[in-house]
Amino acid sequence: MLPRLLAVLSASAALAGCMPDSFLITPVSSNRELVEDTLSKDPGLFVSDKVALIDVDGVILNMEAPGLLRRGEHPVSLLTEQLDMARRDASVKAVVLRINSPGGSVTASELMHDEITRYRKKTGKPVVAVMMDVAASGGYYIACACDEIVAQRSSVTGSIGVIMQMFDLTGTMYKLGIKADAITSGENKAAGSPFKEMTPEQRELFHTMVGKMHEQFIDVVVAGRPKLTREQILTLADGRVYTAQQALDAGLIDRIANMRESVDLAKQKSGAKSIRLVAYRRPLGYKPNYYAHAPAAGSGDVNLIHLDLPEWLRAATPQFMYLWMP
Repeated sequence: MLPRLLAVLSASAALAGCMPDSFLITPVSSNRELVEDTLSKDPGLFVSDKVALIDVDGVILNMEAPGLLRRGEHPVSLLTEQLDMARRDASVKAVVLRINSPGGSVTASELMHDEITRYRKKTGKPVVAVMMDVAASGGYYIACACDEIVAQRSSVTGSIGVIMQMFDLTGTMYKLGIKADAITSGENKAAGSPFKEMTPEQRELFHTMVGKMHEQFIDVVVAGRPKLTREQILTLADGRVYTAQQALDAGLIDRIANMRESVDLAKQKSGAKSIRLVAYRRPLGYKPNYYAHAPAAGSGDVNLIHLDLPEWLRAATPQFMYLWMP
């Protein structure tokens, strides 16, 4: 079985044009339950209080991410599992939610926001959102569930808005002599199909839905930013992104601080004197400290004829997204 697997891996790598020099095979546990790692510890012999570091990175979708030779993580499920682990541990006095995401689907963002809110209500313990490179749209949506929002000086945030991305292929189909012919039960059943030009009435239907979801986003920001009025938030919520300093000046975040300062803030808000910073991982995904992991870069494939669409664009139907993806 092992030689066959190695042959498959070698053939796959060769076809992709990235044949490695060697393969490292390491025995691992088949147990997939989360385990706790200590990333750092304050001085002292007996430091029992903890701050849990939980990551939210990449595009937020209510589905499993693709993985190599294994199933990927479901981001909403993983966040829920990590929060539940922190909730069951009385030694965890606060959570640092590190966000590096341009956002994602409306539903996934809402579910994550609800889980963070549930954790805070059940435990009464502080959650500090820490923005990294990008915490925009759905990334900002979930940050609004936290007690305090901190950004790195170079962070990009905002993009408070909704996008519904659709395609119209009718012009190309006409040039190729192709005509779609769908039988529907109503005139709006195929609305949004790339094979049929949208009518003004259908566009207005979708525009109304996007508007309702935008109102939901505004409601979340109003609840999470009590120092801002709804009118002030509406002027900020036109979809634009902000630098950390602009967001601070506008009241969308609470402070600019680095990662160590953010952990100290969480410790201070929890009332703990000294803490261990811990993270939860799968047995296969060890991270030695809070700088050791970054979201994977885009595909390295440089074939001239290759369209590698992101997962959210491969969906069979249009999706409503809290997403900033220029």
